[in-house]
Amino acid sequence: MAAIASVFVALAALLHGYIFLMESVWWSRPAIWKRFGVADQAQADATKPMAYNQGFYNLFLGIGAALGLVLFWSGAIAPGKALVLFTTACMTLAALVLTTTGRGYWKPALVQGTLPLVGFVLFAFA
Repeated sequence: MAAIASVFVALAALLHGYIFLMESVWWSRPAIWKRFGVADQAQADATKPMAYNQGFYNLFLGIGAALGLVLFWSGAIAPGKALVLFTTACMTLAALVLTTTGRGYWKPALVQGTLPLVGFVLFAFA
């Protein structure tokens, strides 16, 4: 079960790395900010600092999950499992908070939260 759980955790980490790229690196691209529901370039420019910061939160969670997997599979079972559970719980809870911001955010919350939720549950029982 740990192997299957690790696949979900790794995919969640990669997804959060991709979200980092969109929010912190590529935010000025219209295709990216439109994906986040930003209306125009002026609004994108105004929200760029917030998106930049938010992207790094996603990056750090992704790195934490990946590091937890490395620790777990290299024999540091307890610290690796603790780090994986903590980061996937944070990812899942952040997605849950996203659902409270409006009906239009349910789909992004499902995208952001499903992989870490499955990874958390499977890893908890691994």
